[in-house]
Amino acid sequence: MLIWMACYAVTKFEYLLIMSSVTELLAAEFELLKADVIAKYEASGMDASGNWADTVEVQATPNGYSITAADYINGRGPGKPPPSEAIEAWIKRKGIAAKLEKGMSIQSLAYLIARKIGREGWQPKPGSENITNAVVTPQRIQQILDKVGEVYITEFTTQIVNLLKPTA
Repeated sequence: MLIWMACYAVTKFEYLLIMSSVTELLAAEFELLKADVIAKYEASGMDASGNWADTVEVQATPNGYSITAADYINGRGPGKPPPSEAIEAWIKRKGIAAKLEKGMSIQSLAYLIARKIGREGWQPKPGSENITNAVVTPQRIQQILDKVGEVYITEFTTQIVNLLKPTA
């Protein structure tokens, strides 16, 4: 079976080889994006529970790859309060526990914070940057597209040269 690409035909096998190179390149680039997003997040000081970085995943899609993560980094609306245990861990992690007034337990403070988040929601501090947008910039996307384009050009050029070589 022949598949027509550009101005010449390649076999299905040749097409799959080209696509394999592109797929490997995209997988590697998306893993780099993931690592950079996690590093930016850790450097931002937004790390509360320490669990968000574990939710960042690179996923293969029918058309390429995507990066997904838990959305709570962007805040949450009012509704159900978060678990008090998560807030307790945050209080300890941020060193707030050592500053508590006598008579206020970590559990009590965690309950009050969780209740307030449940009532009013939570948003990142004003001025804090969107971690994903800081890493996945138009320039970064263009760099990835340029690399993929180079693979296509190299593979297609090789195929054309091979087609034009006289058979011996």
